[in-house]
Amino acid sequence: MTTLSAELQAMVEHSGGSPVRMIDPRTKRVYVLIADEKFDQLQSLVDMEPLSLAEQRVVLLHAGQRAGWDDPEMNAYDHYDDHQPKP
Repeated sequence: MTTLSAELQAMVEHSGGSPVRMIDPRTKRVYVLIADEKFDQLQSLVDMEPLSLAEQRVVLLHAGQRAGWDDPEMNAYDHYDDHQPKP
């Protein structure tokens, strides 16, 4: 593992905890420096096993409830097409 140069240390301190973007002048590729604990959080999201169909349904159900889809007034949309003119 390498250590931060004084310049990078100053950039990290100035960023206030936000990621620090750096560019490789040779390749023009951009790199992002983040704290180790943030990387671990992101890595856990990326490395997650795919959800089963049952797990996906539960996640969608909870998302719909948070969005208010279980509000009784939303029942009108169950019969929306019944009130549309027939072509």
